[in-house]
Amino acid sequence: MERLITPTLSLRGRLRVPGDKSVTHRGLMLGAMAEGETWLYHPLKAGDTLSTAAVMRALGAEIHEEGEHFRVRGAGLQLREPADVLDCGNAGTLIRLVSGLLSGQEVFSVLTGDASLKRRPMGRVTEPLRQMGARIEGREGGRLAPLAIRGGGLKGIRYELPVPSAQVKSAVLLAGLFAEGETVVVEKAPTRDHSERIFRHFGLPITVEGNQIRTERARPYPARDLTVPGDISSAAFFIVAALITPDSEVTLEGVGLNPTRTGLLSVLKEMGADLTWEVTEGHDGEPVGWIRARSSSLKGVAVDPALIPLMVDEVPILAAAAAWAEGETFIPNLEELRVKESDRLAAIAKNLHNLGVRTEAGPDWIRIWGGSVQGGGVVEPFHDHRIAMAFAVCGLQKGVTVQDAQWASISFPSFWEDLERLAGKD
Repeated sequence: MERLITPTLSLRGRLRVPGDKSVTHRGLMLGAMAEGETWLYHPLKAGDTLSTAAVMRALGAEIHEEGEHFRVRGAGLQLREPADVLDCGNAGTLIRLVSGLLSGQEVFSVLTGDASLKRRPMGRVTEPLRQMGARIEGREGGRLAPLAIRGGGLKGIRYELPVPSAQVKSAVLLAGLFAEGETVVVEKAPTRDHSERIFRHFGLPITVEGNQIRTERARPYPARDLTVPGDISSAAFFIVAALITPDSEVTLEGVGLNPTRTGLLSVLKEMGADLTWEVTEGHDGEPVGWIRARSSSLKGVAVDPALIPLMVDEVPILAAAAAWAEGETFIPNLEELRVKESDRLAAIAKNLHNLGVRTEAGPDWIRIWGGSVQGGGVVEPFHDHRIAMAFAVCGLQKGVTVQDAQWASISFPSFWEDLERLAGKD
């Protein structure tokens, strides 16, 4: 589906973005293993999380869509052996986290996904799970899906993450719930901590001491309702859209403001953004509040490498902001972008080039010279939802054509309609 984005004079209004994808994945999984019924309020209902719901149903949970919510009747700590291959679609979080969960189950399972998912690296997850005792086979020695897992008989390990990854951390912690002894994950740099928070919410064993996260074998636990905050990764597109479009003011409401997810806000403030936010409440362990963005004259910056793990999903939209900023922006520490839904670093560089923006990219960095976005360019998403949305925003003032615009529905089904409404075009 091709979508033409015409020049936009201003963006004004208030918006509540879809539920947080990371929290929805985890809420569905832990609700599926609880005893009793969990209501998941305001979750993300999109391609990736619907894949998680389908996988957990195949493992014995009852999951029903009730309006905008999910009702989950858990199967307990012993899940059912699936009768068929489990299709994870395009969801990298799902395949990595459920690998940890299934490694602790006395069942046989096979995990697969779409063409994009089958190119993403799985060795970073299968290696520690094998150290714990899981029997995992897959393409290229378990480095690529499909993965065949024979679970059970796990022992806790101490595992130092080679690269910052909340997905790997979470997979090991989930496996640790079924392992003999203590499981310890050591982080070199902080990553998003949704798993730690949701473990606490459900009463599961979790201890955080500095950069060490500890868990142990879980006992059966009761279901507990969970309210999902709005996804700051989705809010980011409209934050940047308001900053780079004249005469604009947009307020995002009910957004998750977990401090392990707000790296982009810090960078945009450094760039000169007229940006304010406030935590007003806490939903089940997650801080929630509002963000207001107004038109701003942005300037290029050198991004602190330590902030990248706190905003890895927001790098495409940061690149869009940099394309409109005055001067040079340098973004380092981007090796993880090479192994996302697409090679995001290459996709960013290609789309900036398509829009006439001067860039230079290395193996794990990109340099962007702002102020030269041209109209009439073509956005190529490369099967990646965040690339499609980020470069639609980048072309708002001049107009662009977005190829394969349907990829936005992976995480933000109403993105195009919300963009038109704030632009007064609906």
